[in-house]
Amino acid sequence: MQSENSTNKINEQKLHEFMLKAVEDIASTMSSMLLLIGDRLGLYKAMAESGKPITSEELAKKTNTNERLIREWLANQAAGGYITYNASDGKYTLPPEQAMALADENSPIYIHGAYQAIRSYFKDEDKFVEMFKTGKGLRWGEHHHDLFEGTARFFKPNYIGNLVSSWIPSLNGVEEKLKQGAKVADIGCGYGISTILMAKAYPNSKFYGFDNHGPSIEQAKEQARKEGITGNIEFCSVSANDDSIGNEYDLITFFDCLHDMGDPIAAMKFAKQSLKPDGTCMIIEPMANDKVEENLNAVGRTYYAASTLVCVPNSLADNGPALGAQAGEKKIKEISEASGFSKFRRATQTPFNIIYDAKP
Repeated sequence: MQSENSTNKINEQKLHEFMLKAVEDIASTMSSMLLLIGDRLGLYKAMAESGKPITSEELAKKTNTNERLIREWLANQAAGGYITYNASDGKYTLPPEQAMALADENSPIYIHGAYQAIRSYFKDEDKFVEMFKTGKGLRWGEHHHDLFEGTARFFKPNYIGNLVSSWIPSLNGVEEKLKQGAKVADIGCGYGISTILMAKAYPNSKFYGFDNHGPSIEQAKEQARKEGITGNIEFCSVSANDDSIGNEYDLITFFDCLHDMGDPIAAMKFAKQSLKPDGTCMIIEPMANDKVEENLNAVGRTYYAASTLVCVPNSLADNGPALGAQAGEKKIKEISEASGFSKFRRATQTPFNIIYDAKP
């Protein structure tokens, strides 16, 4: 196969490999809508609750849905390896490993939030096209509302699985302070997932969640009320360098948000002056190496996509440095040092995040 206008010979093997990759991406993209449907209609949860192989008729009856469409949906899910199919009896099974990711909202690997965020991307296509033309960026609050809830649902499992069990213990001396009673500011808290988790784990400490997106703060307040966490937690809609945030904090946190900011140095400077002399700043950032070529993998591809559509545009909207979700440790360290922090280290990491520990 050779283009009429090409003078170079096409490597048939490379072409074949690329087309297979493209078909896999097409299949994944088209199937993402079926995952959204499965989530909204409770199909995965129904299969998990069944605890045994199930037919399309049985699943349709359990979920009050159309059997013919359920039959097709099941075949798609089996083709993608999300469920299994037994040809001998025509029944489908949601394995326990997949059930952790697809049916259990409190699982540390629950993935449906990512698909809800993806749905918001397609709804904002026209805004993205205009953004690419003008370079003016797009603020967080200007996205479709699916992004806000989807992002919270996406981050929550990771925070549940790591925040209290490993991230906070990796910070020198912080866990003991929190157990005894400390003052904590969670900057860019969004729906307050991280703030609430910490407030529940350390009832003797006082937690303040701050975010400049008003609707997210209202959701955070409502969630705290639902969970009965009101005595040691407060939420307020302010920017990262607003004087009303106060000072004398033992711990200030930035969960997956510093790289989005229009002025991350100013935010970190404000954090430094708001900390006690022996305080700690915990910065949670997406897993990333310093060089582009070191991030050319599945995780990097995912984060570069989100960074292109959400992170960089938010910073550009305020004429910021547009660090991006794949800024890497070197860049975050430079921001920390430029903000006046004297100590900076990588405290721990997971396959998806790096946790930094900065001290005045």
